[in-house]
Amino acid sequence: MNHMKRRQFIKRVVQTAAAVSASTAFSAQRVLGANERVNVALIGCGGRGLAVAKLMRAVPGVDFVAVCDVYDPRAATAREWAGNHAKSFRDFRKVLELKEVDAVLIATPDHWHAIPTVLACQAEKDVYVEKPLGHNIREERTVVTTAKRSNRIVQVGTQQRSAPHYAEAARIVQSGAIGPVHFIRIWNFTNMFPNGIGRVADSEAPPDVDWDMYLGPAPKVPFNKNRFVNTYRWFWDYGGGMVTDFGIHRFDTMHQVTGAEAPVTVSATGRRYELNDGAETPDVVQVTHEYPNFVLSYEATNLNSLGTAARTPGQPYYGARGDFDHPHGEAFYGTNGTLMSNRLGFEILPELKAPSGPGAVGRSERPPGFRMERKAMSGEDATALHVKNFIECVRSRKQPVATVEMGHRASIVAHLGNIAYRTGRKIRWDASKEQIIGDADASKLLGRKARKPWDLI
Repeated sequence: MNHMKRRQFIKRVVQTAAAVSASTAFSAQRVLGANERVNVALIGCGGRGLAVAKLMRAVPGVDFVAVCDVYDPRAATAREWAGNHAKSFRDFRKVLELKEVDAVLIATPDHWHAIPTVLACQAEKDVYVEKPLGHNIREERTVVTTAKRSNRIVQVGTQQRSAPHYAEAARIVQSGAIGPVHFIRIWNFTNMFPNGIGRVADSEAPPDVDWDMYLGPAPKVPFNKNRFVNTYRWFWDYGGGMVTDFGIHRFDTMHQVTGAEAPVTVSATGRRYELNDGAETPDVVQVTHEYPNFVLSYEATNLNSLGTAARTPGQPYYGARGDFDHPHGEAFYGTNGTLMSNRLGFEILPELKAPSGPGAVGRSERPPGFRMERKAMSGEDATALHVKNFIECVRSRKQPVATVEMGHRASIVAHLGNIAYRTGRKIRWDASKEQIIGDADASKLLGRKARKPWDLI
């Protein structure tokens, strides 16, 4: 979308928000009571969507009154779960017309996160939307603007924000207990060798799929099974590979733990080395994000699942399948110790008191103890807490744990990594203006011209 059309769209958002301000207040009042019923619609009925919906319906006073998916079998499964009273649609816009719907849960493919969120906010619906917030940075900014102008609750599905052990990790790091932190590592390792997502030929779309609606704002291409359902993220038209899929949760956690908000430079390297499939995103990628006070190294591979960093006997590790692997995590390297975290908990590995390295002053033959005490805390996936927080905020109108702005900032880290990878150049980022400095070609990847009629944002 060019700048003029984008300004016109945002102007319409502002006008719409002003026009509905009174009715929004009535809508909010209707669900303010702690025990009032909240009617939710599920948009995107795949595995993740239905899993989150089940957790959301477990919150007292929540009901699902509509489901929507472009793939009929998934919509049918979701409607059977929701009950005969629930309505079913292929087009999410029909859902937004339902006056009885208070909120929507958006668990569509990534390229369909931003537009339904914007239109839902305009339709006076609150939104729980899975990460990333959008396909690109510019459409995400419009989501943020719309949510704020329309006074809607938008919770981003970065559920690690709701985990008590990550809150404690943030307290420890920001207190200075592990010492100054100037290097952070985040990693996501899987082993899809040798065939990756495989190769399939283009074909006619099955009759139970609305392929044109599925593509939506993305370029029109023939139906291909790999571009659909579980493997769409490995194509640039719909997602951003490992970086946006696995990375965003951990980028958000890194922001939470450190209090940082945005990098100033980003560079990346990698390629699709080995996997014999039809995917586009790299099977190995390393991204270096320079923040004002530390360096973040993000590492991802689809060729090995061992991961990195140490393991402690008895400590659980997210995604681990064997005795040695540590496939996903974050490590905050301080001068007193290293805090290593993942979705199942964290541990602090203390540094020895004696300095190390060539010519270290104060070095001794016998290590004289540690610079701090070891500490560990267990945890678990916090999606249930996250959706409970969302429903509480729908009722109270308080801001959720993972605000739309937080989700946008975490997504930016991932998008900039992919832009650096795709251009092969170091990106300099002006966070206040959300602009790439001095690189017109790279700046083109901040957004894209959406296919009509979805060229809205």
